[in-house]
Parts: sequence; structure tokens; C-alpha cells
Amino acid sequence: MKIGVISDTHDYLDPRISGIFEGVDHILHGGDIGMPWLILQLENIAPVTAVLGNTDAGLHFKETELVELAGFKFLIHHIVDAHAPSPDLQSQLIKHNPDVIVFGHTHKPFSERIGKTLFFNPGYAGKPRFALPRSVAILHCDNGGLRPEFKEL
Repeated sequence: MKIGVISDTHDYLDPRISGIFEGVDHILHGGDIGMPWLILQLENIAPVTAVLGNTDAGLHFKETELVELAGFKFLIHHIVDAHAPSPDLQSQLIKHNPDVIVFGHTHKPFSERIGKTLFFNPGYAGKPRFALPRSVAILHCDNGGLRPEFKEL
């Protein structure tokens, strides 16, 4: 199974996303979506699980989502400090024991296994800003585990 991972679109869907995500089975959006039309556009590619970001006031998404794909549990939450999770996130980790935590907010790609959990940020996919490289990712899921692949925009 291939999972497209995107975050921090901020109301901009790069036209290259559809090609990069071609053939993915599911898309996870780590928040700071922008307008809801963006999720509808992504749903033309594959089913989407998305969460609210700190700039998504008024949207009808949850702050945290849990989804199981290819036998792996994914917890999606926008603001995550992998090395010092908030008390709320610690509680979610204990309760759900996810294999992967997908997040955004920092606008920087991040992939680090802490304990048995992969903390994963695809980077940001919105319009260029802060002179940071833009990226999305694909998580390849199979019997061998999870293999992240970052894709620059």
C-alpha cells in the first residue's frame, strides 16, 4: 500500500501533487489545509483523512484522527513535538499505541522512530515561503514495514 502524506497546504494545491500521488491508496493531510475545496481536490486522487491545523478555524475536521491502513495505526495531529509530546498527545500515544504519528506545522520534513513509533512530517506543500524547500511524501507500507519517500515540490 502507498500512502500520500501532505501538510501545510495553506489553501494552495500544487499542480504537481496529482502526479506525485498518482496510484496512492490513501492520503493523510497533517493540517493547515486552507479552504475545504483542497480536500475535495485530493479526494479525486484517493480517500483522504485530514485534521485541523492552527490556521483552519471554522473547518469541520477533527484536531486528531486515528486511521488504520495496511495493518498500521496512523495518528494524525497538526502540532507535535516528537521529543517532548504534550500531555494530550502522550495520552493519545498510550491509548492508541500508533505505529506512525503524522504531523505538520514546522514546515520541515521529519522522519524519526522514537521507540516503536515513527514520527513523520512530510514538510509543507503550500506556496513558497520562509526560503524553505517544499515537499510531500509517500509512505510505502508492506510486510517489511514502512518506508518513507520524500518528494520535493
